[in-house]
Amino acid sequence: MQTFKTQPTQRVLAANRALLGLWGVSGLHTVKRLAPGVALCLAVSGLAYGAAQLEQMFFGNMWLEQLVLAIIIGAIVRNAVPLGAATQCGINFCAKQVLDVAVMLLGCAVSTQVLLSAGAGLPLGIAGFVVLAIFASYGLGRLFGLPQQLALLIACGNAICGNSAIAAVAPVIRARGEDVAAAISFTALLGVLLVLVLPVLAPLFHMHGVHYGALAGLTVYAVPQVLAATAGVGAVAVQFGTLVKLTRVLMLGPVVLVLALITHKAQQAAAHTPSVAGQMLQPNTKPFVVGQFVPWFIVGFLVLAALRSFNLLPLVCVPIAAHVSTVLTVLAMAALGLSTNLRAVAKCGVRVSVVVLLSLILLVLAGFGFIALFGL
Repeated sequence: MQTFKTQPTQRVLAANRALLGLWGVSGLHTVKRLAPGVALCLAVSGLAYGAAQLEQMFFGNMWLEQLVLAIIIGAIVRNAVPLGAATQCGINFCAKQVLDVAVMLLGCAVSTQVLLSAGAGLPLGIAGFVVLAIFASYGLGRLFGLPQQLALLIACGNAICGNSAIAAVAPVIRARGEDVAAAISFTALLGVLLVLVLPVLAPLFHMHGVHYGALAGLTVYAVPQVLAATAGVGAVAVQFGTLVKLTRVLMLGPVVLVLALITHKAQQAAAHTPSVAGQMLQPNTKPFVVGQFVPWFIVGFLVLAALRSFNLLPLVCVPIAAHVSTVLTVLAMAALGLSTNLRAVAKCGVRVSVVVLLSLILLVLAGFGFIALFGL
């Protein structure tokens, strides 16, 4: 009877060693590329924690949380000191991958019962809120004479999730680079300003946790910015604001798919019409990738939140995950501040700035109306 060898051959072992060596070299190269930017974000985060401790020491209270301080300090550094190209990879890594992990871990401390306690129709109401916000902001942009694509970019960024929505929508509608830069610049700046201003409304209007959390979740652009805006109000505001915000983010997929279908039909119609040069326009045939519209960290967040809601997650994991999420979010906020270019914003036109500002004001007012409608 023929017997088979149970040990791998020398050739297989050599191939495995080569693959491990290649992985080691690649991993070391990645670490070297990320190290300068990550170190800068860590330094800004350390300054933010130090400034928060000084606030506590001299004033007996932290008026600005570490998350907000990280944004401010990062923006000051970004616009006061020229940052080398070597830091960009690490800054992008902290603003994206680190941020994704931080948001996902937050699901360990969130129970979906908080959202459902306000009524099963609340998620549908949030979806309707997003759709109306897109139409209102787009109409405002067209009213001020903005190009169709730029108005649509601002509308989607304002209604869904800021720069992430703009980045997702831009290639689908074939937006110009100048339009994308203008939309991202203003939403990034106003997103930071909203995080700084919104907490003032809580004591001014005597808002409780759910009330203020809903307002932050409906108006603030990015998920980590919701954490920064709600951290000083309490755990309930953080949880409810995050759930409302993630419901808005989940609208990114359907909105992008609808825009893609509309754009595809428009291109098919235009493909049969000669262009100025006498050539036929080609429709966009790039395939869709579902992962681009439903980010993995949202799926992870929802899975962890479901485990927490059904008491399938050990309670000892909750405070640990919450602490790690907070630290990583501060790091991501530092990266966000280091990515805010005030000079680029200043170069944009007055009409764009007015449209973005008015769209944000309308969003806040609509948020108050939504809260009153659902009796939160």
